[in-house]
Amino acid sequence: MVHIVSTAKMSAKHKQALTTTYPQARFSFFENISQAASTLPEAEVLITYGEDLDPSIIAQCSRLRWIHVISAGLELLPMEAIAGRGIRVTNAKGIHATPMSEYVMAVMLQVTRRTDQLRTLQREKRWDRSIRVGELAGQTLLVIGAGAIGQAIAQKAQAFAMTTVGVNTDGRETPHFDRMANLREMRTVLGEADFIVVAVPLTKVTVKLIGREELTAMKPTATLINIARGAVVDEEALIHALQERTIARAVLDVFEQEPLPTGHPFWEMDNVILTPHLSGRSPHYMTRALEIFRHNLYVFLKGTGSYKNEIDLRKGY
Repeated sequence: MVHIVSTAKMSAKHKQALTTTYPQARFSFFENISQAASTLPEAEVLITYGEDLDPSIIAQCSRLRWIHVISAGLELLPMEAIAGRGIRVTNAKGIHATPMSEYVMAVMLQVTRRTDQLRTLQREKRWDRSIRVGELAGQTLLVIGAGAIGQAIAQKAQAFAMTTVGVNTDGRETPHFDRMANLREMRTVLGEADFIVVAVPLTKVTVKLIGREELTAMKPTATLINIARGAVVDEEALIHALQERTIARAVLDVFEQEPLPTGHPFWEMDNVILTPHLSGRSPHYMTRALEIFRHNLYVFLKGTGSYKNEIDLRKGY
């Protein structure tokens, strides 16, 4: 009987569904890796958020054959230790497409329709029709990272009659984008965009992908939206660009240090909208993550078929 250990907190409903559906597997559910310590040497499958593993823990998992990460981010996984053991890794890539694309549309509308200012006027009981609002229609959206999330953003943006430009590694044609560019061409297309969304995974290649030169290439009226990871954007360079108004504003859901320290300049900047890393939150999160796990568990148990979202450990995604 396959022993499956979960260190990802989940509701009783999901636990019962798994144990009922797969009687040929033995499940052990825990809320964190510390609670699971005694069962790790027996685990053949590990379900995790991916933030609780290190080489010493991998060494304890002597029977481990597969790790399923129920998030998209993998930057904290001890890739070398896992690869050295030949352990398969899959993740929940794609489940964030709906909530994160809705987040991007929400903040673009917030910026364009001036909803912050209107809410302030309401609190002040002021009737002021002089506020200049805009339209998303006709504006250009650049999405850096044209995966599942990027495509969902572009699809929604096209419904608002925006021009969509995407950036991926090789510039290959991608659904819902009017035009594509590769990473080498990124600085050229940065200057065309009214909104720039960063939606790439954090890897060695993407650390500080958006730095001083990239920010300088943007329009002074541009809005940068980071839903990737804080380290993908050079925060010092971004603070300088915002202070000097070389770009109009930034919408930030992720930061180099989280929680964001109370003394950080972003808190006080009038051209920053910040949110506490919740763009991917959804009441359907766990259901979607476990749908991918269920598919892959079928493949694991049967020994036939293709795994969804299998990770190339050399690339980190």
